[in-house]
Order: sequence, then C-alpha cells, then structure tokens
Amino acid sequence: MNKRTFFVALVLVLALARCSSTRPPAAGEATPPPVTDVAEAGTPGAEAPDAEAPGTEPLPEPEAAPVLAAPEDWFLLDPDTDGFDGARVERTYQTLLRDRAPARPVVVAVIDGGVDTAHVDLRNVLWVNEDEVPGNGLDDDGNGYVDDVHGWNFIGGPDGENVQYDTYEVTRLYAELSRRFADADPEQLPPSEREAFARYQDIEAAYRRRVEEAEQNYRGIASFLGAFSEASRRLREHFGKDDITFDDLMAIDDSEEALVQARDIYLFLLQMGATEDDLVQAEEHLRIDLQYRLNPDFDPRPIVGDDYDDLSERFYGNNDVTGPDAEHGTHVAGIIAAERDNGVGIDGIAPVQVMILRAVPDGDERDKDVANAIRYAADNGAHIINMSFGKAYSPQKEAVDAAVRYADARGVLMVHAAGNDAANVDSTANYPMKTYLDGGAAAHWLTVGAVSWEPPPEFVASFSNFGAASVDLFAPGVDIYSTLPGSTYGARNGTSMAAPVVSGVAALLMAYFPDLTATQVKDILLRSVTAYPDREVVRPGSDRLVPFGSLSATGGVVNAYRAVELAQTLSGRGD
Repeated sequence: MNKRTFFVALVLVLALARCSSTRPPAAGEATPPPVTDVAEAGTPGAEAPDAEAPGTEPLPEPEAAPVLAAPEDWFLLDPDTDGFDGARVERTYQTLLRDRAPARPVVVAVIDGGVDTAHVDLRNVLWVNEDEVPGNGLDDDGNGYVDDVHGWNFIGGPDGENVQYDTYEVTRLYAELSRRFADADPEQLPPSEREAFARYQDIEAAYRRRVEEAEQNYRGIASFLGAFSEASRRLREHFGKDDITFDDLMAIDDSEEALVQARDIYLFLLQMGATEDDLVQAEEHLRIDLQYRLNPDFDPRPIVGDDYDDLSERFYGNNDVTGPDAEHGTHVAGIIAAERDNGVGIDGIAPVQVMILRAVPDGDERDKDVANAIRYAADNGAHIINMSFGKAYSPQKEAVDAAVRYADARGVLMVHAAGNDAANVDSTANYPMKTYLDGGAAAHWLTVGAVSWEPPPEFVASFSNFGAASVDLFAPGVDIYSTLPGSTYGARNGTSMAAPVVSGVAALLMAYFPDLTATQVKDILLRSVTAYPDREVVRPGSDRLVPFGSLSATGGVVNAYRAVELAQTLSGRGD
C-alpha cells in the first residue's frame, strides 16, 4: 500500500470517529487522538507522518467532475512540451540523445527488500555476475558468496529461508536496554551506567508512544472498517447492485436516516481518494505493527544464522534476491531501469543493469546488513547505489560509516531517499546519512526529497522530509507508475520513488558519457536542477507556505535535459 493512501485512510478513520453525524462512536469506544507518528522510518514504503486530522465541520459536497490526474509517465515528462513538471527524461531521449547508444554498461545496485527477477520488464536488465556458474553450489569467483548471479540476500539463511518481518530499531533498542534496566533502581546505579540508563528512559518513552499510537489507530480503523462494510452492504442492498455511483448516492432521500448515514460514510471515503481495500490494508499494516514490528519478543534473526554482534562478519545470507515480498524493490528497480522500447509496460529512465541486494525487511533494516550490502556493491562493480529506506536510530552506525567510506573511496555514487516523515532532517535523524560520526561526510552522496505533479502550493509531497543542509535536491515521488511483482504495474508514492529517479538520471549520464566520474555526475545533477527558489509551497507537516528554495540545498528538482546538456559541454560533445 502506498504511503499517502495509507495515511489518508488513517486520517479518515480519525475524522469519522469524531463526526457524530456520520458514525457515532460505538459504546465504550474511545475517540482516537490525532495521528502523531505512524511512520515506519526504516521500512520500504514508510508511511507519511504528522498531520492534523480533519475537524468536525460539515463536509463540502463532492464535485461531480473527476479529480485531475497525471498521466502514468508524468515523472518522465517536461513542463514545456508535456505540461507536467517531471524529470524531462523523454524529451532528453527524443532530442539530445536521439540516434545515440549508450557508450558503456552501467550497474546500479538497488539495496531494498528484493526484486522480481522474472518480471517481463526487468529480466533483461539484471546485472549478471559472469564469473559465477548459476546453481552449482560453488563460489566460482571466490568473492565469498555462492551462486550470487544477480546479487545477494543478507536477510536470508543458508537453508533458503528468508526474513520477511522484522522489528523497528526502537523496538530492538528497547528490548536490549530493558534487559539491563527494566528493574534497575536509578539511585543505586553506578555513575558509569547513568548515561545508558538515561538512554533507556528515552527509548522506552519513544517505544511506548509508538505502541500506544498503533493500538489506538488499530482500534479506530478496525471500527471504521466495520462501519464502512455495513454501509456498503446497506447501499448495495438498497440499489440492488455492487457498483454504486456518485449519482446513486446523490439520489438518496434525506428522510431515510440509515441510508443517509451509509451515504455519508461512502462519500467521505470517495472524497478522500481512498477505497475499502486501502482500509483493509491499513488495518493489516497496524496489525503487523503490533504483531511483529513493535513486539520486543519477536526476533527473526536466527533465520539468518550469523553472529549478529560480529560487525566484521560479511559472508552470510543466500542468493534469493527476490524474497517473500519484492513489491517495493521491484517498483524502485523499474523506475531506474525497466527495459526501454520493448513495447511492454513502462520505460525506465536509463538503459542500465540492476544489481539486487536484499537487506531491507518489513520493519527496520539492520546496520550490519546495510553495511555489507554497500560493500558488496562497491566490490562487485556497482557505479551507483540506490537506497530507498531509512530509520530514526542507527546503533551500529560505525559499521555503516566504514562501508560508506569504502564505497566513497571507490567512486561509487550513493543516492538516498530523504524519508517520509514530513520532517526537517537538518534536525531530525534519518539513517543512513552522508555525515560520519567523526564529523566528516561522504563526497559521493545525494539525499533526495519528493515533489508531486500538482501545481503550487501543493508541489512538494506532503510526506517528504526536507532540509536546507541535508537534502540535496528533489525529484518526482507522487503517483509514480512502475513495475510490480508478477509482471504487473502500479503507482506508488514516497521519497523511495524519488531517489531512483535521481539514480536513473545519474546512470543515464554515466552510460552516455563514460568519462564522467562520480564527482562530476553529482556536480552536474546539482548544477542542472530546475530551481524554484521563490516558489511558495506548503511545507510538509504544516499548513505554512515557505519558499521551495528553503527546503533543500539547491532549491531545485532533478532535470535530465539540462544535466545532459551540461554533460555534453563538459565532455566536449556539443551535438
């Protein structure tokens, strides 16, 4: 389920729980509070956070006209030629790169939850380890990984079993620290333990907030889902059909109280752009939150079979790079590299190869796995690493820092999603990050926020993180249509989608201009943005208008056309 729809569903529940004219609370049901933090900071597809729930004012009557929607490929389009403020990729191919072929193969590593290797639009663009003999059970190339034909899975076991769900990092920290301090008397603690105890108190408070919010939201959404299902049943029975239209709803006699209540519930859902399926998925998400991600007694790590505390351990996992749930990673991979001009599905941004590194479960990724995935990419020829994940805590950051330094020294460009917490990441941590514990920073790193296809002031995605110092540039990240498992397609939202747009444009530059270094590619991307320094936009997480230029270092959006123009100049090719 995409971020925005999930959050809409939650807000809708909270709004309707307050609206007695629509659905009075059930007997004994507490009115849920506003959502304050339901973001899975480390989960692919993390949900959008803080926002004010709608109040109790009467709902405006929905317009009969359909809401404007963007074309499926809007993120590739050009505002001057197509009317949509995308990354200008198609115009670039039709003009600047017309009749040109890529000059070299480029490999983009996708560190994610897995990719569908059989997808019709991806199977021909997968990186292949030519030195490995598939399926012979041997490490033919001696790199420490057996049968790593398309990449590696760091969250699987040697017997082929895979981690699907994992806990949030705050859950793991709470579980670890509570074993030390749950029964501790702070007055009796030695001075050497007091800092750790204070850390435990902070973690415990953060963890309990998450649990309380998940429980309240689960009760609210389950209650509303029941009310909506009953309303839907009543309307289908009244009209004698399954497909209820807007005109049907408007024809209901206001004197029929039960039908009016059912209509209001139905209309509210339609107006918010959500569906019954969205509510079902939101309920499932919260149930899994409570069952797995926020459960301190849940530990899937024995599946992997590594020595988890040994951060130097690198050779564990298996070669199943698809895993049990490859939706997020498949979508990301398609944005970057879905096979172009094959008459099927979509066209990815760049004609490049995708190396698949599975390190992100449904929950928070673990620092050890992220570090090893980065090292694998750097050692096995990746030019770019896309990282569409993030979390609020990084207890083994030193291991990730060392891996980032390793890749950085080898000229690998790392592209990271800014996150979906509607937060200022200049002051709110979102790991991994380019800044090291010792104060240094990776040179070949880009952090990407998300914009939508909507005009100002709704231009910036409502969920996107931002930061004048920490976010480098923005890219399309709303209603992004790409590949999904089973050779299907669909639209998703998130900075998880914006980052691969930038990775794709970077890969395009490297493919067509083979002499460019990662340093030059990063510089080109930053210098070639479409800058909107004074454009007034709604700052995510608020209703305040701010200049778009205040939300990132460049104040701009990735622009493939200008990037290629600049690359032509730098390479001495002006055609």
